[in-house]
Amino acid sequence: MFKSPLNKIALSLMLATGLTACSQSANTAKESAAQANTAVAATNVEQFERKAAKLTPYQQRDFRDEVFYFVLPDRFYNGDPSNDMGAAEHDTKRALSRGGLDVTHKGMYHGGDLAGLTKKLPYLDNMGITAIWLTPVLRNRAMQADTSGYHGYWILDFTEIDPHWGSNAELKNFIDQAHERNIKVYFDIITNHTADVIKYEQCHGKDGLGWLVEGDRCQFKDSNTPESERYKPLIPKGEEVVKVPAWLNDIDLYNNQGDSHWSGESSIKGDFAGLDDVDTTQQKVVDGMIDIYKNLITEFKPDGFRIDTVKHVDMSFWEQFSPALMDHAASLGINNFMMYGEAYSFEPELLSTFLTEGKMPSVLDFALQGSIEAVVVNQKGTSELTKLFAKDHLYKHEDGFNANHLVSFTGNHDMGRIAYRLKSSDFNYSESEMVERTLLAHALMYFSRGVPVIYYGDEQGFVGDGGDQDSRQNMMPSFVKTYNDDDLLATDKTTADDNFDTSHLFYQRFAEYAELYQAHIALRQGEQSILFSQDEPGLFAIKRAYQGEQGKQNLAVIFNTSTKSQSIKPTGMSENAKLIYQSAEGEKGQVAGLGFSVYQLD
Repeated sequence: MFKSPLNKIALSLMLATGLTACSQSANTAKESAAQANTAVAATNVEQFERKAAKLTPYQQRDFRDEVFYFVLPDRFYNGDPSNDMGAAEHDTKRALSRGGLDVTHKGMYHGGDLAGLTKKLPYLDNMGITAIWLTPVLRNRAMQADTSGYHGYWILDFTEIDPHWGSNAELKNFIDQAHERNIKVYFDIITNHTADVIKYEQCHGKDGLGWLVEGDRCQFKDSNTPESERYKPLIPKGEEVVKVPAWLNDIDLYNNQGDSHWSGESSIKGDFAGLDDVDTTQQKVVDGMIDIYKNLITEFKPDGFRIDTVKHVDMSFWEQFSPALMDHAASLGINNFMMYGEAYSFEPELLSTFLTEGKMPSVLDFALQGSIEAVVVNQKGTSELTKLFAKDHLYKHEDGFNANHLVSFTGNHDMGRIAYRLKSSDFNYSESEMVERTLLAHALMYFSRGVPVIYYGDEQGFVGDGGDQDSRQNMMPSFVKTYNDDDLLATDKTTADDNFDTSHLFYQRFAEYAELYQAHIALRQGEQSILFSQDEPGLFAIKRAYQGEQGKQNLAVIFNTSTKSQSIKPTGMSENAKLIYQSAEGEKGQVAGLGFSVYQLD
């Protein structure tokens, strides 16, 4: 039987003996950072177990068998300080991709790169990670307004890697090294927009070099706007051909209607916070984007794509784009190539349309994230989960994809971490309860239907102060004050320290979850049905039933969202059912408060 190595009494003792963040002076933090980097560099990577090597080879492994790790390379680990400024000073072709480094500023580059990710592959492998999802790594505009493109979403050149993170050759090496460990690599890609190059005469003047009214925005103008009142787009002198491929420099291939206000026509045709919105209704754009990403598949052989801002692109675009990319990957022998889209919506009715109409194999399951938050953070009844899963039939795809292929998560780089939601909750949770609820939220993510994603840093107890920049802390030692004052969970470290601690409670528990997940195909591919839920905090029980090439397997997973132990009897389970895992010690036939248990049914 799998059994958690840390029961609740031990956890309480750990927290009582000082797992609170300590503050450090800037000098002390820098000294600590230098010492930590030296220690990590000296680590013998052979101590790490090659867990992924024991699984089905990545070329044949089903998407539903993955455990993802979502990471911003800039905030992970600096393996090559020589690229911290991006493009070389003499590189006039890439001049817009130079600069933006300020390790004290949460909106600037911090130096993490592909070399750093490559060095840390053993750390991820040892945690049971089988697939790595990178934020976009194509060449960005380094600076826009008063912040930088450290996140990767301001692409100028769709053919090469941003010099802040390395080179095309370094990306290929990273993928090769990951594949050698039997770990897949997924690229985050964008079709909705490019970096901000196009300006509007009415907002920026006839040269496009400054705002006519400082800080004003170019308000969206819909298609009914008279021709004489529409924006006059222009490209500032010297930036006429900065985008690659060259067709992206054609100003007529953009909507040019001003900033989106995220509703109505603006949701599709508006500029995403000033970024140049591509007109995806034009066939030249459709064909051009398909060619861009076909070429990336051909050159780098990634295992799949996460697609940004899909709900801000015309559905007709996806109807062509998705099948074309899947077919191209298959033609190259990448038979399990997979794509999933980001549609920031908590409604399955909308999310599912990208599968059924847009022919996309999968999407990020924002609806599940919202339901997990409802029951774990906001103490809603577990029936909230039942209501959500009752809509799983909406996701049936003509090519056989379904709700089991949805990509699950507890938090991300936009909305923030589940730990932050707990910290900012009206329930004023203690640190020990935040620890338990964070673990329970991740257990719901791992063992409900769908493919789990760990957001980088969650395994080290990162919390944050909100979403966006406030949830993008460094794993390597940080010099950002608003990061370093955080009280991290289940550790006495701060983000001023190196945070690759393989003994951290969350790291250990997530590794354990991954081991359990990989040991039982029913938890990965089994059909899910609801055994029990209630209209208040308490039990939520599901059955995962698998019957296929690997035989037959039926498991039950029982979660307890209340703080008190609960009998399994209301779920219809017998006390004699075979217990194969419990998250905390408890009496026979009981599920510990804020815990879960897994039973073999046959």
